[in-house]
Amino acid sequence: MASSDITLEAVPFIGEVSPEDWDACANPGKALNEKACKGHGLGTSSALPADSLSLSSPAYNPFVSHAFLSAAEKSGSATIRTGWGPRHLVAKLDGRVVGVVPCYLKSHSQGEYVFDRGWADAYERAGGRYYPKLQVSVPFTPATGPRLLVREGVDRAQITDALASGLVALCGVSKASSVHVTFAREAEWKLLAEHGFLQRTDQQFHWHNEGFASFDDFLATLNSRHRKSIKRERRDALAAGITIHCLTGKDITEDAWDAFFQFYMETGSRKWGRPYLTREFFSLIGETMSEDVLLVMARRNGRWIAGAINFIGSDTLFGRNWGAVEHHPFLHFEVCYYQAIDFAIRRGLKHVEAGAQGEHKIARGYLPRTTYSAHFIADPGLRRAIDDYLKRERAYVAEAGRELAELGPFRKGADEAP
Repeated sequence: MASSDITLEAVPFIGEVSPEDWDACANPGKALNEKACKGHGLGTSSALPADSLSLSSPAYNPFVSHAFLSAAEKSGSATIRTGWGPRHLVAKLDGRVVGVVPCYLKSHSQGEYVFDRGWADAYERAGGRYYPKLQVSVPFTPATGPRLLVREGVDRAQITDALASGLVALCGVSKASSVHVTFAREAEWKLLAEHGFLQRTDQQFHWHNEGFASFDDFLATLNSRHRKSIKRERRDALAAGITIHCLTGKDITEDAWDAFFQFYMETGSRKWGRPYLTREFFSLIGETMSEDVLLVMARRNGRWIAGAINFIGSDTLFGRNWGAVEHHPFLHFEVCYYQAIDFAIRRGLKHVEAGAQGEHKIARGYLPRTTYSAHFIADPGLRRAIDDYLKRERAYVAEAGRELAELGPFRKGADEAP
């Protein structure tokens, strides 16, 4: 596959691309941020004002980093055996890596959080073969982030066009039924539509930092009923002698990982039947990116009883997995939602993304936000049917988002005292 002087290839392991080349495309602003942070006494996950760098650096996203994706492969979590066969698309210009796409050849639709099983069932009942398909995403991670990753200092439009065209070509070469780009940024979603991808939307619930100096500042923006409810939930969550510990960097020991993995397996087995991530995955990210991990752990009577893992971007805290071996009222809300808000305020992060689903998050200050995915369907008949369905689904998602936003817990007018 080639476009002008750009060459494209699909590699079966992320290890075939150096961490330096991959991360120069995935998070091109991070190296510059790290250099500037050293002079400002800040950690690598802290966001610097754009004017301090004399440019507007892209936000750092930990999930598209070489370290995260490599850990998923090396740990046996995202491999051919588990139905996630890496087919990462790499664009080179004069032999230099200038663009990459995290892509997988899949034999099922598990671990994606954008559901297409109905499409697969209908197509196979009609005599088609839906699998394999190509999935452009971060495995097991319903978090918005860049998908067409381009190095700085090149013609971005030219490279992104080449990568989008390359995905369509890779679909044919791989004899796949389709290409699915999930949890993309809106600009990529629009660009992919120009290359024949169908547009799909959904929603999650995110918290936004309005420049709060403390959790109490956030509470002051809520109406009286929800403000009192959150205070009561936070108090009751710790009533059984539970203490909360926020661990990051070197504070995350193998003992903590052992405990968290136990929580993950216990809760994941009940929810999904078979959890996706292996124990080795957590040790690997602990070795390579612990400064980008926040582990919120609950302790009672001298042992860990519950925990949630979060990943720290330059402007966003991404909540991921939760688990517990003891169940206490409101502990889930404290560990997953309130501690995340508290950390984001202290770190100066703009957003908290609390994962997929969960309208109960609205009462805790998390409001609906649109998520975007793009889908290239090779078969014209299937494409027409899905296109018609998505038009109606987008209208429903938009209306549902408007209605849910009206249920938010925030004060409606200045006449209500904090």
